[in-house]
Amino acid sequence: MTSAHPHPRRTHHAHWRHLLGAAALGLAACAANAAELTLTINGLASADGALGCALFAEAAAARFPLDQDAANTQRVPAREGSVQCVFRGLPAGSYAAAVAHDLNGNGKTDRNLLGMPTEPWAVSNNLRPTLRAPRFAEAAISLGADERRSLVLQLAR
Repeated sequence: MTSAHPHPRRTHHAHWRHLLGAAALGLAACAANAAELTLTINGLASADGALGCALFAEAAAARFPLDQDAANTQRVPAREGSVQCVFRGLPAGSYAAAVAHDLNGNGKTDRNLLGMPTEPWAVSNNLRPTLRAPRFAEAAISLGADERRSLVLQLAR
């Protein structure tokens, strides 16, 4: 088999180097426009279980705060006092956070017969409506490109 180029292997490697270089530049550009949100969650009364953190983008506003499948989620071991969840690489936009201390480690927020959480929880802006779930618009915060922001959430039952 003959090739039009005297060193096809070199051409092939140069092509891949070019593609990888372009991909690296693209990732750097994305990282340069990525926001970061740190949630500090206070009020953990025990080190039992884990803390679930869920960050909902505006596109999932209708599913806030109950549908964790619509959110960017993290699970961190509980520690008495406070813990942090850090969300990196976020595009600019509106977000709302919901957190819950899963005391028994069953992977979900336990609820009573009325659907009210029986485990400590919090949402961004420390909103605590009574007899209904918080709304995205009430808990939303805005993140700009490259913004690094910290929120403090207070757990309560």
